[in-house]
Amino acid sequence: MTMRLTSTSFDHEHEIPAKHTCEGADVSPPLHWSGVPSGTRSLALIVDDPDAPDPRAPKTTWVHWVVYDLPPSTTSLAEGVAALPAGAREGKNDWKATGYRGPCPPIGRHRYFHKLYALDAVLPDLHEPDKAAVERAMKGHVLAEATLMGTYAKRGGV
Repeated sequence: MTMRLTSTSFDHEHEIPAKHTCEGADVSPPLHWSGVPSGTRSLALIVDDPDAPDPRAPKTTWVHWVVYDLPPSTTSLAEGVAALPAGAREGKNDWKATGYRGPCPPIGRHRYFHKLYALDAVLPDLHEPDKAAVERAMKGHVLAEATLMGTYAKRGGV
């Protein structure tokens, strides 16, 4: 069985609703997953935008959310999740804060990748790490990965 990541708010490769962006309530979308492989000890979620600042000339990947040590029994995160499951930890996004921050592209239509990783280990407390630190800690522990990609352009944007 292949691991799969979905949302009831948007389909893969479709537009993310404004309520999940800076032009709306800026709440995280509901996420659901299935097919987590046996032997999974924890899950990690990274949401990022490789099209920053301009999709026609991207210069950086902007990080919107970093979550790790999600229990493998977890199968979803609710919309606007207020509290993560017991044991889960958050890293810092590129606003230098923990938690979800939604799409807010300065120009053009950007792609937002929601990447869920099944790991064969529980990661140590990394003390609010950035995405790179979580990826280093995950190295050699990824059993499976699922991706949900949504797009967004500000209203009236190019």
